Amino acid sequence: MTSVNDQVSASVAPNMVFQNFIGGRDCPASDGMALDVFSPVDGTLFARIASGTSQDIDEAVKAARMAFEGAWGKLTATERGRLLMKLATAVEAHADELALLESRDNGKPLRQSRADAIALARYFEFYGSAADKLHGDVIPYLNTHFIGVERVPHGVTGHIVPWNYPMQIFGRSVGAALAAGNATVVKPAEDASLTILRVSALAREVGFPDGALNVVTGLGRTAGAALAGHPGIDFLSFTGSPETGTAVQVAAAQNHVGVTLELGGKSAQVVFDDADLERALPTLVNAIIQNGGQTCSAGSRLLIQRGIFQDVVDAVSKRFRALRAGHPEHEPDLGPMINQAQQRRVLNYLERGRNEGLAIVGEGVVALDAPPGGYYVAPTFLAPVPHESILTQEEVFGPVLVATPFDDEADAIQLANGTQYGLAAGVWSRDAMRSTRVARSMRAGQVFVNCYGAGGGIELPFGGFGRSGHGREKGFEGLIEFTTTKTLVIAHG
Repeated sequence: MTSVNDQVSASVAPNMVFQNFIGGRDCPASDGMALDVFSPVDGTLFARIASGTSQDIDEAVKAARMAFEGAWGKLTATERGRLLMKLATAVEAHADELALLESRDNGKPLRQSRADAIALARYFEFYGSAADKLHGDVIPYLNTHFIGVERVPHGVTGHIVPWNYPMQIFGRSVGAALAAGNATVVKPAEDASLTILRVSALAREVGFPDGALNVVTGLGRTAGAALAGHPGIDFLSFTGSPETGTAVQVAAAQNHVGVTLELGGKSAQVVFDDADLERALPTLVNAIIQNGGQTCSAGSRLLIQRGIFQDVVDAVSKRFRALRAGHPEHEPDLGPMINQAQQRRVLNYLERGRNEGLAIVGEGVVALDAPPGGYYVAPTFLAPVPHESILTQEEVFGPVLVATPFDDEADAIQLANGTQYGLAAGVWSRDAMRSTRVARSMRAGQVFVNCYGAGGGIELPFGGFGRSGHGREKGFEGLIEFTTTKTLVIAHG
């Protein structure tokens, strides 16, 4: 069997430098510098990316502005939509290639990487088909005036994309912005840039005008900071940590630019004593190990009604002990952490939990065939964990699940809302009325009842409250986010 390494190595080599994509051309960094790309699978160097500078960002913004005021801006909504649909078809045709590249670059099991590629195609399909459905309004006013309100693009939008779901977040953010008529500048995370660069090349192949889509790779503190603070950007989308999100918003504020922030999460899944546990258990586990727990909407807190607490803990513990972290090509339950710093962060949180006296009640394994240089962490389940614990209150961003008992409906709601985050939540109960009451009482941007993360949620608005950020992406709401309104007041009397 040909390995992921072998298949990717056929087109990627350690001395290969993936260039920036500016104005339809592949461009090295302005100073010629490049960054090494290490695979989290085995810790080896397998490629290099351009180390973008503020000058590169400036060139990308200029290219985007030219496209917006030129060839891209002159296209009709229907024409933009058709290009996005063509890109969707191209991405789907290259899904296996993209999955292989993502698994090597990001460490995801191949099935998850392929699911991300298919989701990316669906984002382009969804927004491509919605491009000409973005309608305005007519406002009744004086009989002597016609008032029209049209939805118009911001202009040039900046997109700072994280490393955990680069294809999906690129699709939901950039796809919506392009459908709305914006020209775009994208700064991917330095840890996972390669699939975004490949998709940009596909966009060129299917006929996107030069400058409509630009990608500058590099470090967040240089290229990312330059994009966030660039005066030529009209709107920003950022997905990442709350700390960096604050810096992005402060930088954007200097230019009076709006920002969509999708930040962290500490999402609770509430399990009542009448829940269908056979249905719930696989989802409760998968919601924290998906992408190694490196998911902002991961179900990292398990709130269990006291009468069934021990039974559920025992069942989840049994499932955790069967989990395996390993090499993506062997389709494990989860792959490695994205880099050594993230691996150390997760292990440090577990050490702090042990210092609190918390009990590990279920722990998976790192597979024997996992490369020793990879950044693997065994999935870990701790219970009972007090609500005040650092593992309950802070985002670990790894395969670490904590369980806390609750007494009644009011207690469950208080605990579920008892962190600084408010991104997603889950409710498990056969009582439809109670499920509805609890779901409506949760301060979270998405609440799932008897499911979690159903179907990828491409059509479902996504975003949070509090430390989880503001604004919404995904779904038709995400398309609206990348527009503003223009009011036309026409006197005719």
